[in-house]
Amino acid sequence: MRFLVSALLACGIAVNAQAEGEKAGVFDYYVMALSWSPNWCAIEGDAKNSPQCDASEDHGWILHGLWPQFHRGWPSYCPTAERAPSRRMTSDMADIMGTSGLAWHQWKKHGTCSGLSAEEYFTLSREAYGSIQRPQIFRKLDNAVRLPARLIEEAFLKENPTLSADGLTVTCKQGYIQEARVCLSKDLTPVPCGRDVIKDCSIDSARFDPVR
Repeated sequence: MRFLVSALLACGIAVNAQAEGEKAGVFDYYVMALSWSPNWCAIEGDAKNSPQCDASEDHGWILHGLWPQFHRGWPSYCPTAERAPSRRMTSDMADIMGTSGLAWHQWKKHGTCSGLSAEEYFTLSREAYGSIQRPQIFRKLDNAVRLPARLIEEAFLKENPTLSADGLTVTCKQGYIQEARVCLSKDLTPVPCGRDVIKDCSIDSARFDPVR
């Protein structure tokens, strides 16, 4: 009985340790998620009165986040000794992320797993965002259109010759084009995505709203 109690306690300790999150800096590659802001606003941003959705902001493809990824699965909310970002740091990311609140959330959930300081993580995120050409043709739309998600992928591949089809996926949500997700190495070189990331949207007529 004493042995059984000890074993159960040991199991409890192991479970608690795992619940604290994965080890910061231990991952295989990054997934950079680029969200089409007008579609996000239509799906949920408008209901939240997000400042990202104000027409004066003129957002197109914004940086949803730079996510550390395993070949299967991903870490999140990792324990880290790094200090949380200042308000100035998160505010400075709003030009490419839409809001400072999103920047803060991305640090808390994903940045803590990068093994970087908040400043280094946001610097790398901006570098990743700048490393991918975002097709400008979508900014020329005057009205909402319906199109297959593969056209979004083809446009990104045409603008970025270093990307390959297995390193890029386009997702949908509630009938809208949601995101283009690009897989990058730790030094931001394009790499193939893992099987749990490549989940291309199969909708033939997904909605795509114009820039506001």
